[in-house]
Amino acid sequence: MTEQFLNAQFGLDGRTAIVTGASRGLGRAAASALSQAGANIVLVGRDEAELKETANLLSTKFIIVTADVTVPSDMMTTLKTATDSFGSIDILINNAGIIRRSPAIAYSGKDWNEVIDTNLNAVFSWAQAVGRLMVEQSSGKIINLASLLSFGGGLNVSAYAAAKGGVAQLTKALANEWAKYGVCVNAIAPGYIKTDATAALRSNAERNQEILSRIPAGRYGEPDDLAGTVVYLASKASDYMNGHIVVVDGGFLSY
Repeated sequence: MTEQFLNAQFGLDGRTAIVTGASRGLGRAAASALSQAGANIVLVGRDEAELKETANLLSTKFIIVTADVTVPSDMMTTLKTATDSFGSIDILINNAGIIRRSPAIAYSGKDWNEVIDTNLNAVFSWAQAVGRLMVEQSSGKIINLASLLSFGGGLNVSAYAAAKGGVAQLTKALANEWAKYGVCVNAIAPGYIKTDATAALRSNAERNQEILSRIPAGRYGEPDDLAGTVVYLASKASDYMNGHIVVVDGGFLSY
C-alpha cells in the first residue's frame, strides 16, 4: 500500500472539521486524529482552558470557539467563524454530550431535559445547520456520537439511553435524505471508554468487574481507540458509506 494511496483515501489536507465537545475525552481524541490526517480544526466547547489543552495536540490550523451547543446563537456564531476562517465546513463531529445517573422512578425533569437537549436536540440542530451548507456544496461528512446504549437501555441512565437511541435513528434518517447530495452521515457507537462518562462505573468495584467480564478485549477502551474510525468516516475512503452505526467496543456487543 503506497503513501500516495493512503493520502488519496484517508488524507484530509485542506478540509475543515468542527468538533463539538472538544475539550477532553473523545472530542479531544477526534480533533487530534483529524489534525494528524491534515484537517483544519474548529474546537468547540464550554471550557476555554481545556480547549487550549486540546489545541496543543494539533499540528494543523485551528480556531477555538467557546460555545454551549444547546444555544442556537452560539451555534450560528461558530459556523460563521468557521466559514470566515477556512471557507467551508467539510466535517462535523457531533460529539458534545452529558450524562445524569438516577433510577428512572426518581429521575428529575430537569436532568431529563438537559440530557435530551444536549445529547439529541443539539445533535439534530448542528447536523441540520451544517447539513444545509454541505448540501449546497454537494459534499460533507457528519459523524454523530452514538453509544452502546443506542442498542440497550443500561441502568439508571434512562435519558441518556433515550437520547442515544434517538441519535442512531436520526443518523439513518439524515443519511437517507442527504446521501444523494454527496453528504455522508454516519455514527460511532463507542463501548466502555476511559472518559468522564464512565468514571462512576470504574470507581464501583463490583460494577467495574461486571463490565470488564463482558468485554472480550479485557479492558476499557482509550479515547484514541476511536481515532482510526473517525478518520475513516471523515475521509474519501468512506464515500459510499451512509447511515451506519459503527461500533467500537472491544467486542462487547458480540459477547
